[in-house]
Amino acid sequence: MPQFKGNDLYIEQVKLSDIAKKYKTSTYVYSKSKIVTNFENYKKALVPREGLICFACKTNSNGTILKLLAKLGAGADTTSGGEIYRCLKAGFDPSKIVYAGVGKTAEEIEYALKSRIFMFNVESFEELDAIDRISAKIKVKARIAFRINPHVDPDTHSYIVTGKKGTKFGIPYEEAVKAYLAAKQKKNIEILGIHSHIGSQILDIGSFKLAAQKIKKIVDSVEKNGIKLEYVNFGGGLGIEYKKDQKVPSPEQLMSELFPVFDENKKFIFEPGRSIVANAGHLLTKVIYRKISGGKSFLITDAGMNDLIRPTLYEAYHEILPVKMTDDKKVKTDVVGPICESGDFMGKDRMLPFVEQGGYLLITCAGAYGFAMSSEYNSRPLLAEVLVNDDKTMLIRKRAKYEDLLLNEV
Repeated sequence: MPQFKGNDLYIEQVKLSDIAKKYKTSTYVYSKSKIVTNFENYKKALVPREGLICFACKTNSNGTILKLLAKLGAGADTTSGGEIYRCLKAGFDPSKIVYAGVGKTAEEIEYALKSRIFMFNVESFEELDAIDRISAKIKVKARIAFRINPHVDPDTHSYIVTGKKGTKFGIPYEEAVKAYLAAKQKKNIEILGIHSHIGSQILDIGSFKLAAQKIKKIVDSVEKNGIKLEYVNFGGGLGIEYKKDQKVPSPEQLMSELFPVFDENKKFIFEPGRSIVANAGHLLTKVIYRKISGGKSFLITDAGMNDLIRPTLYEAYHEILPVKMTDDKKVKTDVVGPICESGDFMGKDRMLPFVEQGGYLLITCAGAYGFAMSSEYNSRPLLAEVLVNDDKTMLIRKRAKYEDLLLNEV
């Protein structure tokens, strides 16, 4: 996390005010060392078993960050043909790429097969038929796991619950064995394992363990039918500390609960994303105007909901820090953006010290689903991204210009 040294807020050994002056605002800023540490924590926790840590690139698909993780030995969890393309360009070994998603098109399936990815996480019977048909056409055998919906409802935002009964994701729990028996009859399908992903920003290990116990019952039933499952893929979903009072389990704590559920010969796959990049990335923004309206204090920033949609979409909490600390009395303040909607806010009723016009704020823990979910709404060009490595900074995405808004129009 960013830290104050004196009155100045730093990322690693660099003042955030210096980054703002050099690269302008708003800008996404990432800590290289934090990304590395977060990934290595997963890698070390997996050591007792064979398997893969596949970074969920939907959380942050910047090419420099993907290259960093590929060099560290990460696999990739992808959800589209475009994500597969990005990961291959970033240097990921295709034999470490898994492909999930409920709506894989024929073109995407063929691209994935021709790219020789490791495994498809299959989410419906019709998808299984499509993969088998395309595999036969191009004469490339498809390796698969079925994504099974274990009917577990974790304590998280309803929009990011994915393992609950009645969602669009996965094969229903009661149809799991039927799915494997159907796949066994397909000549172009090789069954490798089983997959489950119950949601995101989960802080209760009990939900993961319950899902694992239910998946274990499926594994036993499937293997009694003569189908060996080599890999168990737990998906991702481990949360991070957005608020100071949140208790967040470590990868080691998570895995120590899950490993004993399965036989020692099983190999494991985990698909973390948020817990690798969220607290490594932050949104640096400038206060354009200060305003009092109806007795309420507002700081209007140059970052809008198009740049960081999470507070608007999920009512997500991100701690907001002044880049320069003062002794001024803290005032209850709404931090809002310039978009023409009342839902355009970064935080409401935050106790913040006086920040002058032209001063800077840091919206923390925005490294996951931040830039990745940004848009050009209100015809606002996409932001720059900067990577900090000790006392050095590197631009890893140029700030878009007005002319870029028209780039693909004909």
